[in-house]
Amino acid sequence: CQILGQYCKCITFTGAGLISLLTDLFQSLAQLENLCKQLYETTDTTTRLQAEKALVEFTNSPDCLSKCQLLLERGSSSYSQLLAATCLTKLVSRTNNPLPLEQRIDIRNYVLNYLATRPKLATFVTQALIQLYARITKLGWFDCQKDDYVFRNAITDVTRFLQDSVEYCIIGVTILSQLTNEINQADTTHPLTKHRKIASSFRDSSLFDIFTLSCNLLKQASGKNLNLNDESQHGLLMQLLKLTHNCLNFDFIGTSTDESSDDLCTVQIPTSWRSAFLDSSTLQLFFDLYHSIPPSFSPLVLSCLVQIASVRRSLFNNAERAKFLSHLVDGVKRILENPQSLSDPNNYHEFCRLLARLKSNYQLGELVKVENYPEVIRLIANFTVTSLQHWEFAPNSVHYLLSLWQRLAASVPYVKATEPHMLETYTPEVTKAYITSRLESVHIILRDGLEDPLEDTGLVQQQLDQLSTIGRCEYEKTCALLVQLFDQSAQSYQELLQSASASPMDIAVQEGRLTWLVYIIGAVIGGRVSFASTDEQDAMDGELVCRVLQLMNLTDSRLAQAGNEKLELAMLSFFEQFRKIYIGDQVQKSSKLYRRLSEVLGLNDETMVLSVFIGKIITNLKYWGRCEPITSKTLQLLNDLSIGYPFLSHSVRKLVKLSAVQFMLNNHTSEHFSFLGINNQSNLTDMRCRTTFYTALGRLLMVDLGEDEDQYEQFMLPLTAAFEAVAQMFSTNSFNEQEAKRTLVGLVRDLRGIAFAFNAKTSFMMLFEWIYPSYMPILQRAIELWYHDPACTTPVLKLMAELVHNRSQRLQFDVSSPNGILLFRETSKMITMYGTCFRGDYPKLSQSYYSLLEVLTQDHMNFIASLEPHVIMYILSSISEGLTALDTMVCTGCCSCLDHIVTYLFKQLSRSTKKRTTPLNQESDRFLHIMQQHPEMIQQMLSTVLNIIIFEDCRNQWSMSRPLLGLILLNEKYFSDLRNSIVNSQPPEKQQAMHLCFENLMEGIERNLLTKNRDRFTQNLSAFRREVNDSMKNSTYGVNSNDMMS
Repeated sequence: CQILGQYCKCITFTGAGLISLLTDLFQSLAQLENLCKQLYETTDTTTRLQAEKALVEFTNSPDCLSKCQLLLERGSSSYSQLLAATCLTKLVSRTNNPLPLEQRIDIRNYVLNYLATRPKLATFVTQALIQLYARITKLGWFDCQKDDYVFRNAITDVTRFLQDSVEYCIIGVTILSQLTNEINQADTTHPLTKHRKIASSFRDSSLFDIFTLSCNLLKQASGKNLNLNDESQHGLLMQLLKLTHNCLNFDFIGTSTDESSDDLCTVQIPTSWRSAFLDSSTLQLFFDLYHSIPPSFSPLVLSCLVQIASVRRSLFNNAERAKFLSHLVDGVKRILENPQSLSDPNNYHEFCRLLARLKSNYQLGELVKVENYPEVIRLIANFTVTSLQHWEFAPNSVHYLLSLWQRLAASVPYVKATEPHMLETYTPEVTKAYITSRLESVHIILRDGLEDPLEDTGLVQQQLDQLSTIGRCEYEKTCALLVQLFDQSAQSYQELLQSASASPMDIAVQEGRLTWLVYIIGAVIGGRVSFASTDEQDAMDGELVCRVLQLMNLTDSRLAQAGNEKLELAMLSFFEQFRKIYIGDQVQKSSKLYRRLSEVLGLNDETMVLSVFIGKIITNLKYWGRCEPITSKTLQLLNDLSIGYPFLSHSVRKLVKLSAVQFMLNNHTSEHFSFLGINNQSNLTDMRCRTTFYTALGRLLMVDLGEDEDQYEQFMLPLTAAFEAVAQMFSTNSFNEQEAKRTLVGLVRDLRGIAFAFNAKTSFMMLFEWIYPSYMPILQRAIELWYHDPACTTPVLKLMAELVHNRSQRLQFDVSSPNGILLFRETSKMITMYGTCFRGDYPKLSQSYYSLLEVLTQDHMNFIASLEPHVIMYILSSISEGLTALDTMVCTGCCSCLDHIVTYLFKQLSRSTKKRTTPLNQESDRFLHIMQQHPEMIQQMLSTVLNIIIFEDCRNQWSMSRPLLGLILLNEKYFSDLRNSIVNSQPPEKQQAMHLCFENLMEGIERNLLTKNRDRFTQNLSAFRREVNDSMKNSTYGVNSNDMMS
């Protein structure tokens, strides 16, 4: 009856009228239920879309609230109940025209009673209703009624559930879990500052009580003989663990912006929680639970342990931390001694995360002092070795194990404890297990057609980065193992190549093994930077490098017949690591590595080693020009080698003198480098690597270029020919569009690389004089023809962006030079051409639009005043709309624009009321006339600004205050009416206080917009906002912000 009364809204009906109303109402409910079934059950797409459209209209209808309550009471299907709960959640979440406080309290109480009286609801309905409760509680966290924060009684609200049967207890625990999760998550519809304010208050007032409650309930559950075959007890335990995990996973200080990241390994537990973590029974509870419950529950238990192991170090003093760590290590030891549950992949993954946190949060010097450290490190080593040997099991978890050993190995040089760390014993075992397991996997992967880990180059590189540190610990053992395994595989590979009866499978297996070995050798050489290296270790590096270079000679000799892409990528990875460590001016050429290269391969100095690099680069570009991954990485290697200008390192000078480099500088055409060709290209984006190529060539050309224009012209001949070809195509009415596109895109990518490299004034002027004026019209013509195709326009625009980039002050033209103006003019033409052709919209356009308005209103108000009336009204309406934007930058910019307009308007009005010999100019007079014709625009913005300051979480109060004074002075009568409306909307006992607030706001304010007067008003406004908030905090109804806006 209450619901019907609300729906009828106190309208008096005759008996027949009431029957008719009820008939229509229940028909409407039946129609809604039918639409819900169509939405969730039908397989017909058209029917589902029509139902969805109708339900969207329903959610926006005025009677949505009352009908949702009727659906919950009278609905016969779970889908209609879900619709009602979802719509109610949207209603309480909206920021414009929010529901009154009493109504939200009623909905909260109704939801709790509904859940308490209907424990057998469908799971998704219960979840939606709990979500509704959590949303109301979060958004009303600071709402008061009679000095009571009415939405902060979550624990009290769920007490009746927790004291009832298991089914009700599950509902109560789920409510707390969902509430914790809801408050922890920011949403885009409300300001982040408001979210953090709510989260911080919830953390300080309720979270620890919820965590304590969940731990106590877990202790009670673990103390009983749970019947886990009982689905309800099963569900209760699961929800308790989720609740505990949500508490521990709470963003305590607002730093966890990305939940998917595992890098933030410290849980910022508040100091007030110390007692829970100093009590060893808390930690012991979760280890006991792990061993007493089935493996299907264990991942959540281990997730909680991961968070507990990650509590901030400063929560304890040294003695407390040592005790806590001791209990933690004991628990880990117990799991390792009874590893049966780790056969579950989820358990295994979480346990690997727990092991990784042992070193990320605690120092090696602390770990070695734990009583059972020798036994624990042995068990962890055995577990790691076993895990690596079973490479096919949970491969994504290996990262955490390698992370643990990487951190342990990196700490060895710094550990000061007298207790032995024993890593010299176990680290080589881990290194060996990783290497041998990868090699043994090759045959199985090829035999069974499994997914090859080598195809995931990102994962491989991540593991190699970790192995580079691990392998450098006890490097002699690592090197000896790699030499032994490499020699075996290389010898077998060579024998197979020489055998006429060798099977392709056997050759592929050896190539796969060699691929892993080359990757690993490159990684351990790159790991040299992590440790202080000795001459003996440099000699060991030399042994490894010699073997890889010998293998390269063998594989390159066969490229005309066959090649292995993965092995080539491994070679390039090796060369990159070799370059970082042993190529450059900082490397001592007396290194024993170079001595070994001289003895074995006859590479007597760095110049000869550089010739090997360049030879490999040219070979790859010749034979692998159609393989994008190899081409891209090869060109990146060339680019890295070329870096050094303008400081001209000796290595770069040596590089330029090589005949192979001179060959590239003089023959950079598709005839010699197939990737420069434009035929058979399936995608225009395949040409991106050309920019890298020409960046490297440009740097190398600049080494000896100076002012030699003949050498520059010779270098540019292929690009000149390409431009002439495009110009020839454009001069005809019909041409091959695809060929023209490919030629042009390749050309501008080449030029962008050269422009990037030419960062000296002399060389840049050569490029500019070459491209202007001859070829700029061709680029503009391309933009005009293909403005709709980003694959064409983006490279051209990026080239123009590079040309106008004042890299290394290269655009500092002489005073008498017109080049700066010419470059600006051509760039302007390009942008104008593109903007004229293209009418699309882009994200973030609003920020740029309001930035432009801000500049125009600040410096060019006379120009704006001269615009047509409809343009002025559009500008004002867009500013009014921007005042309520969620983007603070947009809102602040609109305040600034409005301030400039109001100030201009006030000054013109002041002048018009004074007797002056000089009349107002025509533009100002027309602008004043437009504003007088449409006073509602300025009045609307006055209402908006005042509404934001009084009723919303104003994030830019100072910016809002600047235009507000001018708006008040321009609309004094309207402001007076608005003030009276707000005062009268308050309860009678609050009206005098509200009136006094407005009096204080204008106290001491003069009728001008001088800086001193503005500053006084800004100070008054700050006090006004505080006083109004205090006055309205205990008000139960207040003014509706929408009434103000109307």
